[in-house]
Amino acid sequence: MNLFGKKFKCDQCNSSFSKYEDLINHARHDHNSTIVKCTECGMEFVHEADRLHHSREEHQKKMAQRSHKTEHKHEDKSPSPQDEVDKHTRNFSDNF
Repeated sequence: MNLFGKKFKCDQCNSSFSKYEDLINHARHDHNSTIVKCTECGMEFVHEADRLHHSREEHQKKMAQRSHKTEHKHEDKSPSPQDEVDKHTRNFSDNF
């Protein structure tokens, strides 16, 4: 087990790299591999599964904040018609 050495391995030729960016450059230039980018931040990945994992881990907090922003409304006022529409829209979209 190599804790301090090269930990990013190329699937195609088993070359090892200490930085993920070096692996991406290797895959792009030596193997002409397609590199996938995160649509949120532009980070590059060799595999789609890595991009999906990154997206779930890194951008999940952002999505959680969006869904919770309407939960902290003041309860002392009566709901407006738009609040009712928003409530039904949230409930409807949760069924997908």
